[in-house]
Amino acid sequence: MHPTVILSRLGLRLAGRSMVRVAGPITRGGGPYETSPHESAGHLTRRHFSGRKKTFKSQIWQHPGSQPAMGDSSNKKLKMASHDADIERFDEVFQQLVTELIDEDAKNPEISDAMVRFRKVLEYTCPGGKRNRGLSVITSYRYLVSSDQLTEDNIHRAMVVGWCIEWLQAFFLVLDDIMDQSQTRRGQPCWYRVEDVGNMAINDACYVESCIYKLLRRFCRGQPYYVDLLELFQGTTYKTIVGQSLDLITSPDGKVNLSNFTEERYNAIVKYKTAFYSFHLPVAAAMYMAGITSKESHDNAKTILLEMGRFFQIQDDYLDCYGDPSVTGKVGTDVEENKCSWLVVQALRLVNKEQRELLQENYGQNDAAKVAMVKQLYQDLRLQDEFWKFEESSYSQLMQLINSSHQDLPKDMFTEFAWKIYKRQK
Repeated sequence: MHPTVILSRLGLRLAGRSMVRVAGPITRGGGPYETSPHESAGHLTRRHFSGRKKTFKSQIWQHPGSQPAMGDSSNKKLKMASHDADIERFDEVFQQLVTELIDEDAKNPEISDAMVRFRKVLEYTCPGGKRNRGLSVITSYRYLVSSDQLTEDNIHRAMVVGWCIEWLQAFFLVLDDIMDQSQTRRGQPCWYRVEDVGNMAINDACYVESCIYKLLRRFCRGQPYYVDLLELFQGTTYKTIVGQSLDLITSPDGKVNLSNFTEERYNAIVKYKTAFYSFHLPVAAAMYMAGITSKESHDNAKTILLEMGRFFQIQDDYLDCYGDPSVTGKVGTDVEENKCSWLVVQALRLVNKEQRELLQENYGQNDAAKVAMVKQLYQDLRLQDEFWKFEESSYSQLMQLINSSHQDLPKDMFTEFAWKIYKRQK
């Protein structure tokens, strides 16, 4: 049986709350900010990209304070000036990579028909997002190396690795849409719903994933970090699948068991489903490319990034219930979908016997009246106040982690990253 069919039948649902939430501007707590670079990515082809160019402010991890520990200070202006150019170049690299992958195999008449199809697969499933994960690889790499290492070849390889992360995202989302029977993705029909695609999308997803390792082999095989990247991508994929399994086990369709919703289980789901994939992968890849291989440095970065991932996911859970749909771009459905959300975990910590019975009777029901009763209970328990207290204390702890981080890592990169997700409303 095809490996992706097996994954499919295991119920891999990767879009979820944490995989595709879009970061954006916020206003609570003062002034507009741009949020974290953690939303699904993709090159905007001409039909997507027209009129949608954006500044890179939401993708840079720069801070106007102290200089990074890695890289010389005279290079800071060069790095900042390069961000906008990186966006345009990154988009161009996507088309170059598609052409290289397809044209090489299209020369073989035995498989040329498949290559025609796979070009359509890549151009349909990878573009359309904010491509923030991929761009984060490049930004992190600029922070971590000195100016003499910012050669054309090195920057191009960082962009290729960035696109490998975007291809990984596309692989997961194609499968996820099939599992969830979703209708649209990034403003267009999901790939499996396109005419004459259907379940062939399962094999298409496998092709998308295989491209990751073709690209890494082609562009990075001669580099000292090649094996590190292979292990990083494979390990991250494994962790994400484990996280999805935990989520599915905890919140099975049609079966509400509030006893499953513990703090320990919630933290495990967030760590494996969200934090490794969305926060750790881009930075760890850039670190390996920059020659940072010490276990101490990677463990230190992982500690910070996993905490950021938890912080980010709890915000997502809060916004699912209390966010403004006109700002977030979607109506939250965690209550209806029986999600192991931070809010329900906190509610279970605070409820009395009668309130728990109310929650048991109404949670996980696709009924507007029952959803309203759950949300009213959240109001009665003052969960908004609980979240605001958490946000302040967690941000303070995160900054302490950053300030105590290993001196060979640029604190500014982590600080700005944290600042951009703090008090976000989208």
